[in-house]
Amino acid sequence: MDAVQIRPMCEADLEAVALIESRSYRFPWSKRLLGSCLHAGYYCCVMEAAGQLCGYAILTHAAGEAHVLNVCVAPEFQGKGLGRRLLKHLIGFCRYWNDEVLILEVRKSNQVAKNLYASLGFETIGTRRDYYRDGTHREDAIVMRMRLRDAVKK
Repeated sequence: MDAVQIRPMCEADLEAVALIESRSYRFPWSKRLLGSCLHAGYYCCVMEAAGQLCGYAILTHAAGEAHVLNVCVAPEFQGKGLGRRLLKHLIGFCRYWNDEVLILEVRKSNQVAKNLYASLGFETIGTRRDYYRDGTHREDAIVMRMRLRDAVKK
């Protein structure tokens, strides 16, 4: 997809972002939680393709360390390289602000995402036990890190 734009998220985007979130996850973040990230000053961006909101990302950073809180592409847009574009955008943002490392968690069972992160230069650094809770089901998170100063731009 060539005609893709990434821009800062605004209040007017929250309804569409919450809809993508609810269609993408079994236990989605609420519109209120998404809005609280926006109002707290986290870096929140949206991706548009063909005039339609198709994904978003939320990142926090301080003291040289950035943390990806959420990256999501609408189900009908998945498999087209848009998640990679969103992540590259976040990496560029972190480099611009001179962050030294970028950290994220990913479900242990999410091999597609783990492969994507590894292909961009993230390395596994640990596990957070029972990090994800879906009702009564719990799943470990794999913690991954990119050293931004050492990473080759991919």
